[in-house]
Amino acid sequence: MKIRKLKTAEDIKKFLDTSKTNYVKVGLTDIDGILRGKYMHVDKFIKSTKNGFGFCDVIFGWDSNDELYELRNVPQEDLFTGWHTGFPDVKTNIIPGSGRINPFEENIPFFLAELAEGQVCPRGLLNNLLKDMEDEGIRSKSAFEYEFFLFNETPHSIREKNFSNLSNFTPGMYGYSVLRNSVHSDLYNQLLNFCSDMDMHLEGLHTETGPGVIEAAIMVDDSINSADKATLFKTFSKVLFQRNDLMANFMAKWSDQYPGQSGHIHTSLQDLEGKSLFSSKKDELSQTLNYFIGGLQTYMREFSVMIAPTVNSYKRLCPGAWAPINMTWGVENRTTAFRAIKGDSSSQRVENRLPGADSNPYLALAATLGAGFLGIKEKINPTDETIGGAYGLNLERKYQVPANLGEAAILFKNSQSAKDLFGQNFVNHFANTRIWEYKEFEKNRSFFDSSSISLWELQRYFEII
Repeated sequence: MKIRKLKTAEDIKKFLDTSKTNYVKVGLTDIDGILRGKYMHVDKFIKSTKNGFGFCDVIFGWDSNDELYELRNVPQEDLFTGWHTGFPDVKTNIIPGSGRINPFEENIPFFLAELAEGQVCPRGLLNNLLKDMEDEGIRSKSAFEYEFFLFNETPHSIREKNFSNLSNFTPGMYGYSVLRNSVHSDLYNQLLNFCSDMDMHLEGLHTETGPGVIEAAIMVDDSINSADKATLFKTFSKVLFQRNDLMANFMAKWSDQYPGQSGHIHTSLQDLEGKSLFSSKKDELSQTLNYFIGGLQTYMREFSVMIAPTVNSYKRLCPGAWAPINMTWGVENRTTAFRAIKGDSSSQRVENRLPGADSNPYLALAATLGAGFLGIKEKINPTDETIGGAYGLNLERKYQVPANLGEAAILFKNSQSAKDLFGQNFVNHFANTRIWEYKEFEKNRSFFDSSSISLWELQRYFEII
């Protein structure tokens, strides 16, 4: 039996009994979307597939730099874990259908995991939302696209250079360049084959505008699987490139000189029999698709912190960075936040263009589907379609992107809709972690121009986010 065919704990045991491996690698994402994990002996792993295992909950109690969240004037119960809980182990479940063979460790299988209780677990949060949608007769498919910069650097060299005068993988603004991807075809084919081997197949791969920029579009799948694949792609593509003495950067905007880096999400909805809920026989959008867009417009401002979770995120959401700055929508309009794509009956979908490459795939997808789901439940019609450029429009504040992470965090913390949809425990914890992130930035603000990309952001996000 192949590892991608495993569905149950018994399947996994049979597979491992014949694979002659002594260890298995397990990983789960923290709040920032960083994959945290460890090697486990095969005997313990097999037991864990049936009963779960303990994983220290500190990964939800620290930031992307492993600094513990310590917020004054915040009730301890508003944080999932901290000194007040003693950082205990929490029950964690193996995801049987998530197994992969990492080509770099051919005899070390890899599996994803999630907290048994999904209060603050990003994957569990998305799963709970998908179950709520299914109770209403709705299933979803999704696909992620990522833009990232490549550098001729190592984790040591970027720090030795203090993140300045870095060597880009290739020079020039060569978007969609056949020259570049042909000269470096060995590397491109390594990535394509690697993604196929790990069942996160790419639908497309090309250079983007900027020195050393690449865009990868992951193939569509059921929404939970698509978020898994996006998470694996962000981590293991970095592994592949570092093993080639290169570094991939997924910040929303690493330099003032170049466009930002997106993490666009395409979503479509189906009924329980698999029939599209977005398709329409006429040359118009279906009512369900209209309501979905209406929900995105209405709630995405409140949920922005889930798709723009770092201080750096908001350096991208500005004019001239190839990113939206308001909650507009349009058919095949790449200046709007929400791009409706008519396609044929099987490919009609909405592209959420707000998320950057720095977003946590599980949370960004949960925010997208959650806002659209509320639009359907509440029958929210969208505004008039935006024709032409959306950047110069003068819109009400409720349709504007938050100015910074601090504003976005407070909007989310005060959102009753977010609490109803995602649970008060998650909203309190996540909002407070973003308030912490913004305050850490503010502590260092006097040392740099906060309107530009600061050294603080580069040190904090360049490699890990």
